[in-house]
Amino acid sequence: MTIKVLIVDDSALIRGIMKEIINAQTDMEVVGAAPDPLVARELIKQTNPDVLTLDVEMPRMDGLDFLERLMRLRPMPVVMVSSLTERGSEVTLRALELGAIDYVTKPRISIQHGMLEYAETIAEKIRIAARARVRAAPPSNVHGASGASLASLSNPLISSEKLIIIGASTGGTEAIKEFLIQLPPDCPGVLITQHMPEGFTRSFANRLDKLCRISVKEAEGGERVLPGHAYLAPGHSHLKLVRSGANYMTQLDQGPPVNRHRPSVDVLFQSAAVAAGKNAVGVILTGMGKDGAAGMLEMKQAGAYTLAQDESSCVVFGMPREAIAIGAAHDVAPLRELPGRALTVFTTQGNRAMRV
Repeated sequence: MTIKVLIVDDSALIRGIMKEIINAQTDMEVVGAAPDPLVARELIKQTNPDVLTLDVEMPRMDGLDFLERLMRLRPMPVVMVSSLTERGSEVTLRALELGAIDYVTKPRISIQHGMLEYAETIAEKIRIAARARVRAAPPSNVHGASGASLASLSNPLISSEKLIIIGASTGGTEAIKEFLIQLPPDCPGVLITQHMPEGFTRSFANRLDKLCRISVKEAEGGERVLPGHAYLAPGHSHLKLVRSGANYMTQLDQGPPVNRHRPSVDVLFQSAAVAAGKNAVGVILTGMGKDGAAGMLEMKQAGAYTLAQDESSCVVFGMPREAIAIGAAHDVAPLRELPGRALTVFTTQGNRAMRV
């Protein structure tokens, strides 16, 4: 089936390049191109597109306002097209909260040359969006869970020797937020790899830090991993867990991409298998591809307890499915249950759950 794509961007140059990229694919076609959201609204009615690409800042109506109305009145897969600027990253993160599936970054220089180089990435993100589950934006709730569920997570967890290791990709920004919001201030240290480019990870970490009861930051490398703190892999480097005496530390590595990604979930999980073993819980969330599956299996074989997000709660079930298929996950559960299950591992007497 041919994927029908509607382009919304105020730049005629970008609209033309996007048309060229999309129409060059055998499985998709551009059914319309709009310079602003008001024109886009009429074209949606006329063309009934499968996927919409949306610029983040446009005239006549702000892109976020349009996206919010669209997801409320006519939910559909949306891929944001944004710039690698502080403003651009903040707006894009907000767009993901509102229900956008993914985003494509505009190159900083030589737009036409850069966008054509991005052709494969753009096409693949549109394919993923066409298959993704479209979700309405959840109501804002800084503390995330109900009183009852928070009470169930409030057992003392005072041990810097315990860790939660998380990997995610497409749909992961919201999944990670939902996971971290439920964690109590004294939870084990958390290390996270989310497939994001440089320039977005710091904004994402800062956003999470404001919403969560734990502290969240972009990892700098060489930090001691502390309880009640989460460390997000920066977009330019792999994040690794290492030991320094009795302490866990973060380490950054600018080695080549693994599974086409840097940062890579496999790199983080494999380092946790070596450094933490049974003191860690591995969690793989929504995402396209197989990054993280092999690393999670290594964590399991090293004694860690491993959790995968279930298909019904994933935006894209690729990464969890791959981990489940090779036997890397001890347990599979909806996203809302994963934080509680991770914490339960550490509060189970004698860590019996670790030995499943």
